[in-house]
Amino acid sequence: MIIRKMFEFENAHIVRFCSSKRCKSSIHGHSYKLEVLLESRYLDNAGMVYDFGLFKQELRQIIDSFDHSITLFSGDDAQYLAQMKKYSKRWVCLPVNISAENFCRVFFVLIDALLKQTKMVNGEVGVHLQSIIVHETRTGYAQGFRDDAYSEILPQISLDTIEFSPAIKTEWNDETFFEKLRNAHIFVNPKEV
Repeated sequence: MIIRKMFEFENAHIVRFCSSKRCKSSIHGHSYKLEVLLESRYLDNAGMVYDFGLFKQELRQIIDSFDHSITLFSGDDAQYLAQMKKYSKRWVCLPVNISAENFCRVFFVLIDALLKQTKMVNGEVGVHLQSIIVHETRTGYAQGFRDDAYSEILPQISLDTIEFSPAIKTEWNDETFFEKLRNAHIFVNPKEV
Protein backbone atom coordinates (compact mmCIF):
# COMPACT_ATOMS: atom_id res chain seq x y z
CA MET A 1 0.00 0.00 0.00
CA ILE A 2 1.21 3.53 -0.76
CA ILE A 3 0.38 6.70 1.16
CA ARG A 4 1.14 10.18 -0.07
CA LYS A 5 1.68 13.43 1.85
CA MET A 6 2.04 16.79 0.13
CA PHE A 7 4.12 19.72 1.40
CA GLU A 8 4.59 23.20 -0.04
CA PHE A 9 7.57 25.54 -0.03
CA GLU A 10 8.73 28.69 -1.82
CA ASN A 11 12.23 28.57 -3.28
CA ALA A 12 14.48 30.44 -5.70
CA HIS A 13 17.17 29.06 -7.99
CA ILE A 14 18.92 29.23 -11.34
CA VAL A 15 19.04 26.15 -13.56
CA ARG A 16 22.44 26.44 -15.23
CA PHE A 17 23.02 24.86 -18.67
CA CYS A 18 19.32 24.39 -19.51
CA SER A 19 17.77 25.39 -22.86
CA SER A 20 15.46 28.07 -21.45
CA LYS A 21 17.26 31.44 -21.53
CA ARG A 22 15.34 32.86 -18.58
CA CYS A 23 15.89 29.83 -16.37
CA LYS A 24 19.63 29.56 -16.94
CA SER A 25 20.46 33.24 -16.61
CA SER A 26 18.11 34.69 -13.99
CA ILE A 27 17.25 33.91 -10.41
CA HIS A 28 13.62 32.94 -10.31
CA GLY A 29 11.30 31.25 -7.87
CA HIS A 30 8.60 28.64 -7.70
CA SER A 31 5.80 27.67 -5.37
CA TYR A 32 6.86 24.05 -5.08
CA LYS A 33 4.65 21.17 -4.09
CA LEU A 34 6.51 18.16 -2.79
CA GLU A 35 4.84 14.76 -2.49
CA VAL A 36 6.36 12.08 -0.29
CA LEU A 37 5.13 8.57 -1.09
CA LEU A 38 5.68 5.90 1.56
CA GLU A 39 5.04 2.22 1.00
CA SER A 40 4.56 -0.88 3.14
CA ARG A 41 2.90 -4.25 2.81
CA TYR A 42 1.89 -3.98 6.48
CA LEU A 43 -0.27 -1.70 8.61
CA ASP A 44 0.55 -0.38 12.07
CA ASN A 45 -1.47 -0.77 15.28
CA ALA A 46 -3.98 1.81 14.00
CA GLY A 47 -4.37 0.20 10.57
CA MET A 48 -2.11 2.77 8.85
CA VAL A 49 1.07 2.51 6.81
CA TYR A 50 2.42 5.53 8.74
CA ASP A 51 0.53 8.12 10.76
CA PHE A 52 0.45 11.43 8.87
CA GLY A 53 0.88 13.20 12.21
CA LEU A 54 4.43 11.84 12.40
CA PHE A 55 5.33 13.85 9.31
CA LYS A 56 5.19 16.95 11.52
CA GLN A 57 8.44 15.98 13.20
CA GLU A 58 11.88 15.90 11.55
CA LEU A 59 10.50 15.29 8.04
CA ARG A 60 8.65 18.61 8.02
CA GLN A 61 11.80 20.28 9.34
CA ILE A 62 13.84 19.04 6.35
CA ILE A 63 11.34 20.36 3.82
CA ASP A 64 10.86 23.66 5.66
CA SER A 65 14.62 24.25 5.36
CA PHE A 66 14.06 24.95 1.66
CA ASP A 67 11.16 27.39 2.23
CA HIS A 68 11.91 31.04 1.43
CA SER A 69 15.47 30.01 0.64
CA ILE A 70 17.68 30.19 -2.40
CA THR A 71 19.07 26.85 -3.51
CA LEU A 72 22.56 26.97 -4.96
CA PHE A 73 24.59 24.59 -7.12
CA SER A 74 28.04 24.12 -5.57
CA GLY A 75 29.55 23.93 -9.07
CA ASP A 76 28.36 27.43 -9.96
CA ASP A 77 30.61 30.49 -10.23
CA ALA A 78 32.44 31.06 -6.93
CA GLN A 79 31.74 34.84 -6.91
CA TYR A 80 28.03 34.24 -7.52
CA LEU A 81 27.88 31.70 -4.67
CA ALA A 82 29.71 34.06 -2.30
CA GLN A 83 27.34 36.93 -3.10
CA MET A 84 24.22 34.80 -2.70
CA LYS A 85 25.46 33.52 0.65
CA LYS A 86 26.36 37.07 1.69
CA TYR A 87 22.97 38.60 0.86
CA SER A 88 20.61 35.75 1.66
CA LYS A 89 20.35 34.36 5.18
CA ARG A 90 18.48 31.28 4.05
CA TRP A 91 20.33 29.19 1.48
CA VAL A 92 20.95 25.54 0.72
CA CYS A 93 23.92 24.46 -1.37
CA LEU A 94 23.66 21.19 -3.35
CA PRO A 95 26.18 19.16 -5.36
CA VAL A 96 23.88 19.09 -8.40
CA ASN A 97 22.25 21.64 -10.68
CA ILE A 98 18.94 22.85 -9.26
CA SER A 99 16.28 21.18 -11.42
CA ALA A 100 13.03 19.55 -10.36
CA GLU A 101 14.61 16.19 -11.21
CA ASN A 102 17.58 16.82 -8.93
CA PHE A 103 15.29 18.15 -6.20
CA CYS A 104 13.58 14.72 -6.32
CA ARG A 105 16.94 13.03 -5.89
CA VAL A 106 18.04 15.33 -3.04
CA PHE A 107 14.79 14.99 -1.12
CA PHE A 108 14.87 11.23 -1.65
CA VAL A 109 18.36 10.98 -0.14
CA LEU A 110 17.42 13.21 2.83
CA ILE A 111 14.09 11.55 3.61
CA ASP A 112 15.36 8.02 2.96
CA ALA A 113 18.17 8.56 5.49
CA LEU A 114 15.71 9.92 8.04
CA LEU A 115 13.32 6.96 7.64
CA LYS A 116 16.16 4.44 7.89
CA GLN A 117 17.32 6.14 11.11
CA THR A 118 13.87 6.40 12.70
CA LYS A 119 12.76 3.94 15.36
CA MET A 120 9.03 3.47 14.86
CA VAL A 121 7.03 2.64 17.99
CA ASN A 122 3.45 1.95 16.87
CA GLY A 123 3.80 -1.36 15.07
CA GLU A 124 5.02 0.06 11.77
CA VAL A 125 6.75 -2.59 9.65
CA GLY A 126 8.61 -2.31 6.35
CA VAL A 127 7.85 1.38 5.83
CA HIS A 128 10.07 2.75 3.10
CA LEU A 129 10.21 5.67 0.70
CA GLN A 130 8.64 4.72 -2.61
CA SER A 131 9.19 7.97 -4.52
CA ILE A 132 9.28 11.75 -4.41
CA ILE A 133 7.27 14.03 -6.69
CA VAL A 134 8.31 17.66 -7.09
CA HIS A 135 5.79 19.99 -8.74
CA GLU A 136 7.75 23.00 -9.97
CA THR A 137 4.83 24.63 -11.79
CA ARG A 138 1.11 24.09 -12.01
CA THR A 139 1.59 21.91 -15.10
CA GLY A 140 5.02 20.35 -14.67
CA TYR A 141 6.55 17.92 -12.20
CA ALA A 142 9.28 15.32 -11.83
CA GLN A 143 9.04 12.01 -10.01
CA GLY A 144 12.12 10.30 -8.63
CA PHE A 145 12.66 6.79 -7.33
CA ARG A 146 15.42 5.00 -5.38
CA ASP A 147 17.33 4.10 -8.56
CA ASP A 148 17.35 7.78 -9.54
CA ALA A 149 18.49 9.02 -6.13
CA TYR A 150 21.40 6.60 -5.91
CA SER A 151 22.18 6.30 -9.62
CA GLU A 152 25.77 5.46 -10.52
CA ILE A 153 25.46 7.26 -13.87
CA LEU A 154 24.29 10.58 -12.41
CA PRO A 155 26.28 12.95 -10.17
CA GLN A 156 26.36 11.53 -6.64
CA ILE A 157 24.34 13.06 -3.82
CA SER A 158 25.10 12.28 -0.20
CA LEU A 159 24.37 13.94 3.12
CA ASP A 160 27.99 15.11 3.18
CA THR A 161 27.47 17.09 -0.04
CA ILE A 162 24.45 19.09 1.18
CA GLU A 163 25.00 22.34 3.09
CA PHE A 164 22.43 24.40 4.99
CA SER A 165 23.04 28.02 5.97
CA PRO A 166 23.58 28.91 9.65
CA ALA A 167 20.24 30.78 9.65
CA ILE A 168 18.38 27.63 8.62
CA LYS A 169 20.15 25.57 11.27
CA THR A 170 19.12 27.98 14.03
CA GLU A 171 15.46 27.40 13.14
CA TRP A 172 15.66 23.63 13.61
CA ASN A 173 14.30 22.13 16.84
CA ASP A 174 17.90 21.05 17.48
CA GLU A 175 20.71 22.92 15.69
CA THR A 176 22.65 19.66 15.51
CA PHE A 177 19.79 17.88 13.69
CA PHE A 178 21.59 17.58 10.35
CA GLU A 179 24.85 16.50 11.98
CA LYS A 180 22.88 13.80 13.79
CA LEU A 181 21.33 12.72 10.49
CA ARG A 182 24.79 12.60 8.86
CA ASN A 183 26.16 10.56 11.77
CA ALA A 184 23.43 7.87 11.69
CA HIS A 185 21.75 9.06 14.91
CA ILE A 186 18.58 7.10 15.72
CA PHE A 187 15.49 9.30 15.91
CA VAL A 188 12.66 7.83 17.99
CA ASN A 189 9.09 8.59 16.97
CA PRO A 190 6.94 9.94 19.78
CA LYS A 191 4.10 7.74 21.00
CA GLU A 192 1.71 10.66 20.48
CA VAL A 193 1.84 13.81 18.37
